[in-house]
Amino acid sequence: MANTITELLKKNKTQLLDRWIHVQLTSQTLRDDLMSDDELRAQSEELVNALAKVITEENSNQPDSADFDEVFEILSTISMSRARQGFSPRETGTYINSLREAIINLLQEQLLESPAQLFAESQKLTRLLDHFSVITFETFIKGREEVIFRQTEEISDISTPVIQIWDGILALPIIGTLDSSRTQVVMENLLQKIVDTGSSIAILDISGVPAVDSLVAQHLIKTVSATRLMGADCIISGIRPEIAQTVVHLGIDLSNIITKASLASALKHAFSLQKLVIKRLEGDKIR
Repeated sequence: MANTITELLKKNKTQLLDRWIHVQLTSQTLRDDLMSDDELRAQSEELVNALAKVITEENSNQPDSADFDEVFEILSTISMSRARQGFSPRETGTYINSLREAIINLLQEQLLESPAQLFAESQKLTRLLDHFSVITFETFIKGREEVIFRQTEEISDISTPVIQIWDGILALPIIGTLDSSRTQVVMENLLQKIVDTGSSIAILDISGVPAVDSLVAQHLIKTVSATRLMGADCIISGIRPEIAQTVVHLGIDLSNIITKASLASALKHAFSLQKLVIKRLEGDKIR
């Protein structure tokens, strides 16, 4: 008979693992769409084996003991993986709580006639697994932050494409709010494209910018100034009536910047700067 958590983990490891797997597979938070049963069992078995290997009567009362470093590393890896796979914090937390449930159930069976010892071992288990839960949650949050940061970068890159619409003419449609970090991305992408293509005209289209305030205007002016330093002219298009009114109301000076109401107007002006004339061909329509 196992009278302590340490003895239970070392002598009843297989039974505990099977019971823990059963608790997880019957849980309402089971996400078999994100993880197969085999993957779940492999994760759980690795954790149980590591915990059974390092736990002793002495360190079972010391949740932050360095003896548990291997267990902490496994928990961190599992939490990070689940964060990237799309598990919720509750689902990840349930993973550790279900281990607590499985161990307590076994302890109750082993110590049915020793309620005082059952209470003492349950308290010890609670302290230990509470510490594990904190590590799991902290690592999960870190993993989610990394996912969000990566997605933000990807969205930023997608929403600031620099397009060569004609020989020597670039267009950069800006969609969404223009803040300091995004302005930096816009400038870097635009300036690099100017260097790569040798373009002399850049069109910044702000049709997709919901509102222009003094801060957004300053970001646009910085981008125009950087473009000019690269030897290219810059045109801002997409100046809607409400944006024009806001700019005037705020007293923002855009007099030294070429602005157009639409991308088509900006492109037409770019053609004139390039001394290009676009003519419609006479004759039969193209079918």
